[in-house]
Amino acid sequence: MTRFNWQNPYPTQRLPVFARNIVSTSHPLAAQAGLRMLWKGGNAIDAAIAAAAAITVVEPVSCGLGGDAFALVWDGTRLHGLNASGVAPAAWNVDYFKRKYGEEHGRAKQPKRGWDAVTVPGVIAGWEALHGKFGSLPFADLMAPAIEIAERGHALAAIVAYKWAAAVPELKDEPGFAATFMPRGRAPEVSELVRFPGHAKTLRYLAEKGPRAYYEGEIAERIAAFAREGGGALTVDDLRNYRADWVEPIGKDYRGYTVHEIPPNGQGIAALIALGILEKFDVGALPVDGIESQHLQIEAMKLAFADVYRYVADPRSMDVTPEQMLDDAYLASRAKLIDPRRATPFNVGMPRAGGTIYLSAADERGMMVSFIQSNYMGFGSGIVVPDTGISMQNRGFGFSTDPASPNVVAGGKRPFHTIIPAFLTQRVDGKEEAVMSFGVMGGDMQPQGHLQSIVRMLDYGQQPQAACDAPRWKVNRDFTIDIEATLDANTARALEARGHTIQSIDDPYMDFGSGQYIWRLDRNDPERGYVAASDSRRDGLAAGF
Repeated sequence: MTRFNWQNPYPTQRLPVFARNIVSTSHPLAAQAGLRMLWKGGNAIDAAIAAAAAITVVEPVSCGLGGDAFALVWDGTRLHGLNASGVAPAAWNVDYFKRKYGEEHGRAKQPKRGWDAVTVPGVIAGWEALHGKFGSLPFADLMAPAIEIAERGHALAAIVAYKWAAAVPELKDEPGFAATFMPRGRAPEVSELVRFPGHAKTLRYLAEKGPRAYYEGEIAERIAAFAREGGGALTVDDLRNYRADWVEPIGKDYRGYTVHEIPPNGQGIAALIALGILEKFDVGALPVDGIESQHLQIEAMKLAFADVYRYVADPRSMDVTPEQMLDDAYLASRAKLIDPRRATPFNVGMPRAGGTIYLSAADERGMMVSFIQSNYMGFGSGIVVPDTGISMQNRGFGFSTDPASPNVVAGGKRPFHTIIPAFLTQRVDGKEEAVMSFGVMGGDMQPQGHLQSIVRMLDYGQQPQAACDAPRWKVNRDFTIDIEATLDANTARALEARGHTIQSIDDPYMDFGSGQYIWRLDRNDPERGYVAASDSRRDGLAAGF
């Protein structure tokens, strides 16, 4: 039985939601789209796909029909992993970028936006794989709420409007962007009615023909033709040859539970490394928001990122395995590098040889889904295929052009990925039991959000909504630290005194992330259902019955 402190000491607009069937997303209309599937007799997978389709309409600043996805699925007895991140067009390599964009600091330049940032979109193949393996309702039923919202329109939510306006100056001239996302010559305002007829047309086509129609036939031809017109390398063959992959999740024990992530090419392993390091410290004996606890977590996260940025790539290209990076002896040696009184500039270790939305759904039969999809930076590449609503991600920017890097760009290869679903289980009497489906969207903030949330729940007994609302910090790529304004002022000053460089970065896409959490209340009494939390940093909702 769950034993949380149900008080919430942090400013919030949200309360935990209790129900036997729950969908938690960053937009209320998406949560309700998923709930409609559960009302129809569908399962958590049906709900997740319906919510995912709807959120491409109501939160296009974060994801779209040209994005990528990952999922962790608890089918009632075991956990399954899905990697629906796209691969590079076959024509890509370092010389491709060098010829087109020249060099900078001795390496080929890469564009952040436009066609040469677009890998094969994986999200629709992800929906296809999930539905084919676990879905119970017809695929057309799952598209219906999103089609309705796209055709009839919806009043724009506040935080979506803010992020939309922030993206316009950079993306307004990208092919197809203004026609779809600036219909009045500007970003829409809060509560303004937004319709996406092209988006609805594509969803209706997929409902009639099935999700594979995205990669073969009319839609694929239109995507490839628009890429060709814009000087991109993406072809019909690149689309036709793509499939999402079922993968074995990776995990790490922490305080009697197991935290699970998708294996590389994603960065979920960073959360597991950091938790494996923190396991060597008695974090729960320290004040929850005090300097000692926060300092240890930050240092563990820095150590994790030092290794992740060096080693993680498409697993076919990695120098070391996830098992080597998560080896207990290795993590113990890394933990010894932490000075409890001082920030340390960590280097990469040597393991021994051997824009995003997150949503969660759970049903009363015990199926739980941890799902994430993304266009990466805001609207992604900024490219929108005309009259289709298909906005393309910019995951190609996640590659390196350093020939020595395991993450070096190459055709058919997956780039380093930031989006990561997570899951928590516990072994009881020799049997693995589901505990929580969770995730935190927001670029490099994601594994850090996983770490901070898990520590708050497992070390300190904070209930999911409190752990979600608590102030966060973020370790940047240069190991400077961003902190939320709500972090205790004494702790913030003490972090600086210990040598941490506090820096404020204006990043309207990623900021401090946004989480959704669904926790199973009692494995011995399924009728109690779940408790869910939805992050107050977004327009979200946890809804259930």
